[in-house]
This record gives sequence, C-alpha cells and structure tokens, in this order.
Amino acid sequence: MKHFYLLLFFLLAGNMVQAQHVVKVTDFFVSGPFKQVRPITTDTVDVNGKKLDFTDGFRKEIKFYINNTDYTKGKLLVKGTKKYQALLDGKPVAGGVLALEPNHHEIVVKYSYPDAAADSVVVSVDADHAVSPTTSEKRPYTFHDVVDGQRVTGASLSPDGKYVIVSFSDVQRGGRSRSFTEVREVATNRVVDRQERLRPRWMPRSVAYYYEDSNGDDRILYKVNPANGERTVMASHLPKGRITVSPTEDYLILSDVEEGPKEKKNIFQVLEPDDRQPGWRSRSFISKFDLKTGELQRITFGNHSASLDDITDDGKTLLVSISRSRLTKRPTTVSDYLLINASTLKADTLMLCAEFLSGGQFSPDGKQILFSACPEAFNGIGKDPDAGQYSSMYDIQLFLYDIAGRKARALTRYFNPSVGKVEWSRADGQIYFSANDRDYVHFYVLNPKKGDIREVPIQEDVLSAFSIAAAAPVMTYYGVSASNPVRLYSLNLKNNKTNLLEDCAKTLLKDVELGDCRDFNFVSSRGDTIYGRYYLPPHFDSTKKYPVIVNYYGGCTPTSRNFESRYPQNYYASLGYVVYVVNPSGACGFGQKHSARHVNTWGKYVADDIIEGVKKFCAANSFVDAKKIGCIGASYGGFTTQYLQTVTDIFACAVSHAGISNITSYWGEGYWGYSYGEVASAGSYPWNNKELYTEQSPLFHADKIHTPLLLTHGTGDTNVPPIESIQMFQALKLLGREVALVQVQGENHWILDYNNRIQWSDTIMAWFEKYLKGNSAWWDSLYPEKHL
Repeated sequence: MKHFYLLLFFLLAGNMVQAQHVVKVTDFFVSGPFKQVRPITTDTVDVNGKKLDFTDGFRKEIKFYINNTDYTKGKLLVKGTKKYQALLDGKPVAGGVLALEPNHHEIVVKYSYPDAAADSVVVSVDADHAVSPTTSEKRPYTFHDVVDGQRVTGASLSPDGKYVIVSFSDVQRGGRSRSFTEVREVATNRVVDRQERLRPRWMPRSVAYYYEDSNGDDRILYKVNPANGERTVMASHLPKGRITVSPTEDYLILSDVEEGPKEKKNIFQVLEPDDRQPGWRSRSFISKFDLKTGELQRITFGNHSASLDDITDDGKTLLVSISRSRLTKRPTTVSDYLLINASTLKADTLMLCAEFLSGGQFSPDGKQILFSACPEAFNGIGKDPDAGQYSSMYDIQLFLYDIAGRKARALTRYFNPSVGKVEWSRADGQIYFSANDRDYVHFYVLNPKKGDIREVPIQEDVLSAFSIAAAAPVMTYYGVSASNPVRLYSLNLKNNKTNLLEDCAKTLLKDVELGDCRDFNFVSSRGDTIYGRYYLPPHFDSTKKYPVIVNYYGGCTPTSRNFESRYPQNYYASLGYVVYVVNPSGACGFGQKHSARHVNTWGKYVADDIIEGVKKFCAANSFVDAKKIGCIGASYGGFTTQYLQTVTDIFACAVSHAGISNITSYWGEGYWGYSYGEVASAGSYPWNNKELYTEQSPLFHADKIHTPLLLTHGTGDTNVPPIESIQMFQALKLLGREVALVQVQGENHWILDYNNRIQWSDTIMAWFEKYLKGNSAWWDSLYPEKHL
C-alpha cells in the first residue's frame, strides 16, 4: 500500500513553551489510517521463540520537525495508545527521552489503535528549552550542511574553450564520500563523459583530454576526443612519474622521486631541522619521455631536488628550478633557475641561490618569465613597507624577468591585493590572476606592456579557482560568497558575459534560512581602516540582546568571505549568535604596510585592533550583549586567542585551536616553526630577541588569564605541536583557572576525519553555549563529570 502524507494545519496559540512546560503537537503530517491485517501464521512462535503480537485495528504515522538553537533535554509524551514507536532523526527514541543537539530534527511517531473512529492519540513534547513543533520545511543552517553534500572542487577548460572538465566531491550523511569528474560542453552544459575513477586532463593544444589507466603492470596513457568519444593510446609501458604534456604534444616530462639513505629504526641521526619530516631525504628529478619512440631521457641528476616550472610554447626550452637549503641565512631555502634545451639538454643558468621566489612561467613568446615571489625578491625591488619594517613573505607580488637582459621589474609593488594564482593568456597576451583584496578574493587582468591592472567583475565574493582557454578569450571559474556555497561559471573575457554552469547552493541550501551578513569597518586609534563584517541569526530581532562570537585570521591571510570555512560563521549565527569577523593588522591583501605589521610583533597590533573593534562593535549595536562575548581562532589565531586573554577581560570565554603558547618552543619543535619564524620573526631569534620570544608568548603571562579557555589540538599536529596547548593547560590548571583541553587523536593541524570533525565542532559550540548562554547540558553530555 502506498503511503502518503496529508498536511494538517492547526493554528493554535501556545505552541511555544518555557522550561519544563508541555507543548501539545498540533501541527504535523499524517500518514494513514491503514487497516492492520493479521499475517498468515504457520507456527505459534517465530525463530526466536516469540509469539505474534497483533491487535486488530488501524495504524497511523505522524511527523513533525523541531528546530532548536540550544541543547535541549526533554521527553516525548504519547497518550491514547500503548502501542507506538517513536523515531528521532530515523533512530528509535528509548523511553521517549529526548536529547536534542542544536539542529533540525525530524520526529516520527508510529502508532496503532483499535477503531478508526476512536483515534484519540495526543503527542506532546516536554522540554527544558523553548521548542516549537512545526511542519515547515524551512530550517536553520546546520553543521551537516557544512560537511555533507556535493560540491565543485575543480574546473579546467579545453584549449578552444568549448569543453570543461568539472570535478566534484560528494559526502553523504555519515561520512561516506566519493569524487568524480564530468566533461561538459560549455555552450549547452551537456555532459559528454563522466569518470568515477579516472582523472582526465586537457591536452595543451588539441581539443582532447588524456588520462592514465593500467593493465596489470602496464601504465597506459589514453587520449579522448570529447566530440565523439574516440579513444586512442598515447603511450604504453609508461615509466613512473607525474606527467606534464609538452606544448607541442610530442613528449612528456615525468617528475619522479628518489628515496634518500635510510637510518636505523630505533637510533638515528637527524641531519638538519627538516630531516624530522617524512620524505625529506627523498629528492625529485625530471625526465623526458618521447611519445613517438618511447625513449626515456633523464634530464636532472644530483642530491638537490629539481622541479619543472614551465615549458616554452615551441617546446624547445624548459624552466627548471633546483632547491637548496641554506640554514645560516634568511631565507633558508633558495633556488637555482636553469633554462634547459629540451633536445640537447644544454643548460643556461639564469640565477644561482635566488631568494624569495616561488615559481615562474614563460611569456607566450618565450622571451620573459613571470615570477610570483615575496616582496624581497630581486634585491627588494617589490618592497613597499614603512621604514624599518620587514615585508611579509606571504604578501605575494609579481615580477617580470627579461631573459636576454637578465633583469626583473616589479609589477605589483603598489598594488594592495596579494597575488594568488596566475595565468598568462596565449589568446590575448594578457596576465590574469586572482588576489586577496581585503576579505575578498577578486580577479584581475594585467597588461604586461603597459603595467596597468584592472579588476574583472565576477559573480562571487571569493574566487576559488579559474581556468583560461589556451586559444580563446574564455574562462571558467568557481567561487563562493559570504551567504552562498560554491558556484561554477563561464566568462567571456571580451564582453564579460557570464553563464552559470553549476549552482551547488540549489541543493546545499534547499529550505535553509540564513541571517544577513553586513559590513562593519572602523578607523582605529592609529588611523587605519580595519575591515570586518558580522553575521546575524535568522529571524533576527534588533530589540533583543544576543551573545557574540568574535573570529579572526589564523595566519597571514585574511579571514575571507568564504561561506564554508573551517570556522563556519553562518552555522554559528544559526545557533543564535551574532558573529563578528575582524581582519586586524598583519593580514595580506590590504597593502604591504598593513601586512608588514605581522612581522616581529606577535600579537601587539593584532590584539589592539581586535579589542578596539569589539568595543566599537558593541557601542554601535544595541543588540549586542557586551557581557556575553566569546572569541575563537586557530593556529596563529589560536595564539591570538591566548594572547588576548593576557591583555583584556572583555571576553566571557575563549577557544584556541592548535594555538601557540610559547613562541620559542613552537619555533624549535614545529616542523615549520623556524621557517614560519622567517615570516613572523624575520631576523629575530631566541638568542638575539629574548623579549619577543618571551614577553609576547602567552605562556609567560598565564597568570593574567582569567577567561574560561578551551584548548583543542590534534595529537598528530606537526605544524603547531600539541605541547603548545598542553603547556598552557598545565599552567592554567596550576593557577586554578577555568580551562579545558580536548585532544583529537591522530589528527594533524586541521581536523579532517568526518566524525572527529563533528564532535570537535560540537565541543567548540558546547563551550560557547555553556559560557555565553548559561547552559552546560551540551558540554556535560559530551564530557560528563568524572569523580577522580
């Protein structure tokens, strides 16, 4: 019998209840009644010895929803029948006891009764927080909306711009995930191929894509024509290595790795700081594979890693970088750059021990190289900080290097946004790039002859990635905004015409209600404009007082308007918080003078801006409960959380994930501690700047912390080792302060495991609920009191 639901509306007053008051469910879906038919009995008992439990009559199902923003305990009351089953989010409710984490919940009650005219079943909810049973499909944004669902993760255009390869990830409730790719026709969005296992990539010139497969031990490279699906073999018995197809499509460059010498397992020598990292002793090299003859020619050999940066359009010249360690001088890693003739292997050395470079690509004519680099590259011609400042190594600039004259010029020295991905178009000769522009990521075009830079309008706040066709003025890009997840577009670079190719928001945000996101910028006491924004809860009421969560950057890049960050502001707001995001001094994307304040300050400018911003935000908005403000940050942001509590008492609670408590121990123990020190502590070391390493370390001021502090950390964190949270936890325990330490087994700097990430997020929000809403039930359910 086919089940169907009929919607019943009973618009009665009094559906909202206060603590421990009963609310009768009057608004629900009904399925039934259905006549119960006695099954044919061939025996008196079943295989487990149980007798048939059957009563003549009818059965019904009712369904309703509860959306709660606080952890709620209560009981489901069913009167009028003794035979019923209750389900909460698809799972049986034992004894009718409800423990509702903040979420969108579905409750189903299945019951039976003897007579169709005698249905007197009444369902009620007895809860310790206000609940409102409803049939509305509208719901708040939940953490499962953050981690579950299908999203675009990549897009690449064919050389003629007529086809696009789109990559997707799909995560199901419970954590089961898959990834797949689709080859689509751009004009019609028609899917011409779909691959669950293989990862296709475009050929450089011909309109065809290639992918690897295997037949036993035989590694095979296939090429496919998207117009008709015809597949041909490009190469078989292909050697190991990551593949780069040459622009002329007649050879491959294979990048492979040789393992370095092994040490004894139990007692071993560490040669230099990076030798603690798995794989550091391995060295990369490149080889050339001729597609016509199958000949393999090794190109580089030695005990330093070699990488392919680019190949000229005529396929004749390779740009190769050789990485070298140089521990006694900043920067501690430098590179040699070589031009290598792809046929003769004759090498022309461009630069030896080049500093601060992060990669280069040839101009279309092969006469210039476009480098992405730190401002200090090429003897500092791209620097623009104030006198006495070090430039931030994270504030990436563009430099154009003339091969014949061996001379570089800075292209973006006075351009405030920090450069991201770069592509030099073969179709129009222009340079296109993304860049952090305050808390946005915008898209720009640079004329290499004139040097002028122009913003290209896009549809999203944050450009995640883009791909430009090699032979057509067309690109695809995907991105997000403050209030929507990822969308994929095509863009005509001549007329700026945009087409939407994939809108993940249609499914990810179906029936979801979001609050507003609004800007909040202020001029600091130093005269700087500090940019920020805030998120409001759904159904915001300006006459009420709301608790506030303050969030800030966790490194050198801004806290962008990314809808799905690891600290999802829209989710926090859905739980009834106002979320204030502030981008204090030190973040890149605001100009070099601003980003340089990250260097050799360790909290000074950052804390000042955050404290001033919070106070001004409270003064400007009457809906803020100034006594109920929490803060959260991770990594450097976790350090900032700890540091803030040593200099202010404006926060009611605080959360530090993977935060640094002792700059010295982090510098010495983290895999990247000393190399990040080149950024944040340029020229300063424990032996020549003791004040920086001690006075700016929160651990040395732990006695000033009185704010309840939650410390979370992955036990396998190699970036910021767990000792950074452990030693602060130990200090605050000895001082008798309110502190909790929650470690996540096996996780590194980011919490990635599906179930771990959910409980880690629950931990954070339970801490906020305990101290900002005065409800410890969620925290107590996660971490019951131990009588030890």
